[in-house]
Amino acid sequence: MSSVVRNVAIDCADAYGLACFWSETTGTPPGPGDRPDDPEVQGTQAVGPASRFHHVPESRTVKNRLHLCLRPETTREPEVERLLGLGAILVTDRRESDGPGGAVLAEPEGTGSCVLRSASGRAA
Repeated sequence: MSSVVRNVAIDCADAYGLACFWSETTGTPPGPGDRPDDPEVQGTQAVGPASRFHHVPESRTVKNRLHLCLRPETTREPEVERLLGLGAILVTDRRESDGPGGAVLAEPEGTGSCVLRSASGRAA
């Protein structure tokens, strides 16, 4: 017997705004009926579990125990720059000159994620 991860739930102050950030990040649209004042917004993924953004009244007070690791289709550096342009903040730069490591980012509400090397970057 086993379970399948159906979606990843993300508590946030602005469900629609954060869903839009992740929509731009992943290249997939938010749910078709979702609106800016919705308390819950569905994020879609081309593969893997969906994401659900839930408005909660309290703010995050400590580091999350879960974060997303992103493997870009392009190379790592342009993807880091693109995400910074979307509103992410560079938290820690663990990229090494010879290729390994990643960039730790925080999305607009402060949840951490990291950008790893792409498959082509790892092969090189």
